[in-house]
Amino acid sequence: MANHASAKKRIRQTNRSNAVNSSRLSRVRTFIKKVEQAIEKGDPKIAKEALGVAQPVIMRGAQKGVLHPNTASRKLSRLSARIKTLQS
Repeated sequence: MANHASAKKRIRQTNRSNAVNSSRLSRVRTFIKKVEQAIEKGDPKIAKEALGVAQPVIMRGAQKGVLHPNTASRKLSRLSARIKTLQS
């Protein structure tokens, strides 16, 4: 266990940021699942709306450091490609 005040503070900060990051990552995963469920239903209009709602959440996750920026872009690209195949 930490003995110095600065080490104790660092532990508190780490725990707080860990909780925030876990919440953000969970939120991103939830929105991705909502888009995937909309794709499975087969309606491109609903899927497109779900992606429109999910996109800022995913990119915010990348901006805050929860996801790598390339990972966020890849997920969005693959989801939008799947929606595009629904439309044709």
